[in-house]
Amino acid sequence: MPMTSVVINFNRVRKAKRREDAERRAAENRVFHGRGKVERLNEERDKDRAARELDGKRRD
Repeated sequence: MPMTSVVINFNRVRKAKRREDAERRAAENRVFHGRGKVERLNEERDKDRAARELDGKRRD
């Protein structure tokens, strides 16, 4: 059975490892720092909408 060699591009391997490490670090930071920007903006939007609805139903 003949041996076939496999060419490995070390730059690709390094970049893939760097991306995996960055994603792992980002996941840890998301847990550590709490909610994301989108979640905060959604909550703020919902709070503003509820306040507007309440003000619209207020009786004088």
